[in-house]
Amino acid sequence: MHLAKVLYPSGDVGAVRVDGDKAVPVELGAIPGVESLSDILFASDPFGLVNELEIPAAARPLAALKLLAPIDAQEVWAAGVTYKRSKIAREEESVGAAQFYDKVYTAPRPELFLKATPSRVSHPGDPIRVRRDAKWSVPEPELTLAISPDLRIVGYTVGNDVSSRDIEGENPLYLPQAKIYHGSAALGPVVVLADAAPNITTAEIRLVIRRNGDVAFDGATSVAQMARTLPSLAEWLGKENEFPDGVFLMTGTGIVPPDEFTLSPGDVVSITIGGVGTLTNPVV
Repeated sequence: MHLAKVLYPSGDVGAVRVDGDKAVPVELGAIPGVESLSDILFASDPFGLVNELEIPAAARPLAALKLLAPIDAQEVWAAGVTYKRSKIAREEESVGAAQFYDKVYTAPRPELFLKATPSRVSHPGDPIRVRRDAKWSVPEPELTLAISPDLRIVGYTVGNDVSSRDIEGENPLYLPQAKIYHGSAALGPVVVLADAAPNITTAEIRLVIRRNGDVAFDGATSVAQMARTLPSLAEWLGKENEFPDGVFLMTGTGIVPPDEFTLSPGDVVSITIGGVGTLTNPVV
């Protein structure tokens, strides 16, 4: 089951079940405590809840609605160096700290960091940003976990962890500046309920970057190439931490454009994850 957060032409924000090219509205507020997409995701039986609240007679073309990032009040966190390709890239960009990236790739404890608050997250189709003070910026396509307040993985979406490689490479202590700024993340366009995605651990992830209408980069990997399991990442994130509003966790990237490539204003970034969907954003 694919769920989305949408903006109706009236200006109201709602939730829908995505059925191909149609959007089936889900009546928020009809049941006490179910006021948002997150309330559905965190329910003990989201399938049953959607079946109870959806309004098939009011289905409309999905293209008639604005798809929003499927986030309400959640923080967005990210995991680093979970793919070998990412480990190699981080070692190359920061030679002095290469040993630490090598160690974290095989260590029991993963690298985890805060990526964004809701206001920093771009909606599908809306711009992502590169920092004005960066010279080497790249998108990072990542399977993203939707995690409930009680730390259950309840769904999956597509994430883009936009990063400034030159800032991070200059000094690993600059990681927050390389990763966390306005427009540095995008999520969407849908959340696939976890129970509806049995093959997520083998899903293909593809990144396509277009420049002036031409393909400037095209790369792919698989979630199966990840060195860590999804449940273990969620478990580590929850150690000594609480997320009363739930949390999104980007799980790392296995696709890194060549060193001579950097994002430029006007580029269009598309990330496709098999069984989940395609997230597309222009660059400014």
